[in-house]
Amino acid sequence: MPYQGGERLPAERASRLGHLAVLQSELVNKLCRSFETSTAAPLISKPAWEPVPCIESKRLPLIFGIDGSVQWITGDAPLHKTIAFVKTALLRLDIEALKELDRESPNPFALRDILADSALYHATVFPLRHVIVPGLSIYDAVRQVIFESLRDASLNGEPFETLKWLAYEKWDGTQTPTQPFQCPHCSKNTTLPFDATEGKCEQCRGHLYLSDLLGFHQEMTVDAAPDIIASNYMNIHETLLLFTGVRHYWDSSKETLRRCLFVKDGPLSLRAQYSKLVAPIRRFLIFARDQSYPICMLGQEKSGRFYDHLQLIARDAPIPSLFLPNDSYIKKEIQYRPDTGQLYGLDTNYGAKSFVRLNEHHHMVINIPTGEFCPDPRFSDLIGADRIFATLPTILSSRHEGALLPVELAHGVASLSTYPSARILKVFADTVGGEGTLFSK
Repeated sequence: MPYQGGERLPAERASRLGHLAVLQSELVNKLCRSFETSTAAPLISKPAWEPVPCIESKRLPLIFGIDGSVQWITGDAPLHKTIAFVKTALLRLDIEALKELDRESPNPFALRDILADSALYHATVFPLRHVIVPGLSIYDAVRQVIFESLRDASLNGEPFETLKWLAYEKWDGTQTPTQPFQCPHCSKNTTLPFDATEGKCEQCRGHLYLSDLLGFHQEMTVDAAPDIIASNYMNIHETLLLFTGVRHYWDSSKETLRRCLFVKDGPLSLRAQYSKLVAPIRRFLIFARDQSYPICMLGQEKSGRFYDHLQLIARDAPIPSLFLPNDSYIKKEIQYRPDTGQLYGLDTNYGAKSFVRLNEHHHMVINIPTGEFCPDPRFSDLIGADRIFATLPTILSSRHEGALLPVELAHGVASLSTYPSARILKVFADTVGGEGTLFSK
């Protein structure tokens, strides 16, 4: 690796002739010749495609789209101060209104009318490195930002109420404390009593926020936080927005909930310490299904290993059809690891993976909840699958490959582009800083 440039001296440049020794190496030439191939490796297991049912009478009329975006802003001068902006959005659509849209070139004024009073968004910012928050370390500042952001007044604190609803499993009427979580002060396990917003650690009496249950502090040091904190917050907030809509109708009109489809950008999963919410989410989905109010929701994966695998197998799939990979198939064909060890998604997924091909131009990876964890899911295990697949053809977009209109429109509300958004946010951060601005030299 080269030396970086400093205030006195320039950066070290790589050799312009260094490649010659590589090209002349007999070993390198031999290996490169063995790498040459123009065909994909054959699959060990063949996808078991099955027909997709589509019964128009089962279509869901109310659609919700959830998406988020994150943008990191880093100063040019040492110490390279870094902050991160996060934005998430929840969008409500009426299926009848969608029918009037041109799927390839929707009229912007028609979109404006549909989106009027239908979109909610949330925005926040995180100090990550070399940013001073008076009276607080970065560690405590980020904890406080997360707590306050979840209670954002622009959304009337609804995502935080949803966090309480999930953490205390309020849907079944029992009054239970939180599950144990790591104290941000002493690192020992602690809990909070039922419906508490804040409290004290049972071991060290340190101050706790309910948001500490999520475990963001487990990825930070006292004076710095990694960039992934912001993207993990975005994923958590998207999940809370998803279930905020569910909670609203569960408490106010369960019959309306029967008519709703919730569409989230990204998989229905939470990784690492954040997976503490997966178990209560599964229990709620089971409870709702058993009460005859199945929750219809899906997550769409637009990149990653499963998306890449779909590009290999979709061309041979019948139209319309779907394929539900089991644990063995995922390990062998997608993760390229032995068919041993823990089941894929056992602790992290609340939705089963599904490869779908609806027509010549629309194939996608979607996640649909099963309630109980299913290592070998069947169509009958997918909650609300008949209604979801009946609705999918009505929310397709022709503007992008395999696009769903609710996700596309929610992305338009939530997105923060690299240009010009990042540059504008950098100027904004520098401007609001006043004396001693963030990125000034």
